[in-house]
Formats: sequence, C-alpha cells, structure tokens
Amino acid sequence: MISVTNLSKTYEVKRRDNFWTFHKEKIHAVKNVSMRIEKGEIIGLLGINGAGKTTTIKMLTTLLEPTAGSYSFDGIDAVEYPQKVKKEINMIAGGERMLYWRLSAYENLWYYGQLYGIQNTVLKERIQSLLQMVGLWEKANLPVESYSKGMKQRLQIARGLINNPNYVFMDEPTIGLDAVITSELHQQVKELARKQEKGILLTSHYLAEVEELCDYIYLLSNGEMLIEGTKKELTDYVFTRKQCAFSVKGMDKQVEEKLFAALREYDTEGEISEMDKGVLVTSERELTAFLADFALREGYVIQELYQKEPSLEDAIMKLSKEAKQ
Repeated sequence: MISVTNLSKTYEVKRRDNFWTFHKEKIHAVKNVSMRIEKGEIIGLLGINGAGKTTTIKMLTTLLEPTAGSYSFDGIDAVEYPQKVKKEINMIAGGERMLYWRLSAYENLWYYGQLYGIQNTVLKERIQSLLQMVGLWEKANLPVESYSKGMKQRLQIARGLINNPNYVFMDEPTIGLDAVITSELHQQVKELARKQEKGILLTSHYLAEVEELCDYIYLLSNGEMLIEGTKKELTDYVFTRKQCAFSVKGMDKQVEEKLFAALREYDTEGEISEMDKGVLVTSERELTAFLADFALREGYVIQELYQKEPSLEDAIMKLSKEAKQ
C-alpha cells in the first residue's frame, strides 16, 4: 500500500518590488495532502485551479523531496529510502515522451531494463512477454518512429512495466488517441489492476475515463485536498436534489406551463429546464410518482420518464465553479 500523510511542498520565490528591490515569498504548492493506494486498485487524482497535482506526482515518484509530511510504499519510507522505492514504481506518460524513436521497441525495453539492473536472461523473457501482452511482438524490431500513436502508447505501457513494479503512475495515458485505441488501453489498465494486482494512480483530463476506470478519486484544489470518494459518493455529495427526464406525446409550451404549476404546488423550490426531448425536472422530493400521476391526471401519454444520474463530470464542474467563488 502507498500511504501518504500530510504531504506538503513549499517553494521560496523572489518577487520584484520595483526596479531595484525584491522580496522573498513562500508558495505553498501542496498543503497537507493525505491519500492511500492499495494494490489492485485504480485511484484517480484530479486537479482544478492549478491544484498541485504535478507537484504531488513528482513527490510520489521521488523526483521531488517534500517540505513536510511522509509517504511510504509497502512500509518503506520513501523520503529516507528513495532508491528502494524507485524499484517498486514506474510511470506511464501520455503522448510520445519517454521513448527513443530511432531505436526499435525491443531496444527501448532493453535499454530501460539495463537501467534497472535486470539480469539479461530475465530481461529477455520479460521483454518478449510484455511486447506480446501489448500486441507488438511481431513488430519488436521496427524503429519506433515508424509506429502509429496507438502503437507508441502500447509500447509506453510495456516500458512502464519493465521493472515489474508494484505501483504504476499513469499521467494522461490516452491523450491524443482515437476511441478504439483508448478502449483497448482501458482494458489493459483494468487487467493490470485486477489480474496483476498493480496499484495504479491515474491522472486524466478525460473525466469519462476516470469515471470508467477509477475505484476511488481524490480531487485537489489550490494545493489542498478538496474532496475524496467513489464516483457515487462524489456525485451524491454534490447533487442532493433528484432529477428526472420527462416527456409526453405532443409536448409543447402549454404542457410545460401546466407541469411547472403542478410542480410548484408539489415543491416550491422545484425547477424545470428544457432538454433535446422534453424537460429535466429537479426537486428535493420524489419525482417519478409525481410525474406519472401528473400525466395520468392530465390525460397525457408518457414517452420518456427516468431518473437522471449525475455524471462525475457534472460534479467536478460544479465543484470547480464553487471553488472559484
């Protein structure tokens, strides 16, 4: 397990007063962040408003020493023994970084394996196994510059697993990829966690990706932990009101006005907003039975009636707006 307790990072920068003088100012990039990552879990780390997400990841990957706080990997103190921790972790970045284009896929993995000091016989077997896993074994000796974006990203996954890490940090792993390749990579990420028991920390700007993959989510804002929980816990916390999509045959402004009048009698704080088909009804009270009774009473034929579950993206956008206020 990765255990992070009150992790903080403070920078001291110079600010110009005028042409001649400066003053020093402390910047709190990360403040008292705590989290945990279990093996076999996919954890999302999201950030809004210059959240400190990058700084947090740099500390967790031992690239940056924290100003305060502690973090450990399976009981190993990462601040005191960073070299031991490096053997237990790796990182998979999005885009086309961290690969040498003029080398083949096999040569890239061989190079990184040598950096980790992996024994040659073990390394040969592992390279073949990883390239087969990501579907690149048949093209192992082609230069990476001839690969498509999807192939390069699959090679990134193989590179990130070359040292057989217990924990993998994934930074925007599907950026710039089409839907088909993204779906394939999502499946591989799930298998890494579920079948190989890797603990995964995922950062992504694609909230649908986080919603699909992550078991638990941490949200940073201005260097501090804003909220944490499962997707359902976050959306339930943000959206306490119920929402139902509703439409009837012959839906028009007159029907909407009748519905609005009935809703205000039922819940004075109730709201109605237009959708592509019908309306979205919002209330603190139960809506399904109310809308069904309304249609029956008025003699309308219901075409659509279902409770709308808010998405993680809806929740993050709402939290982001509130954090700016």
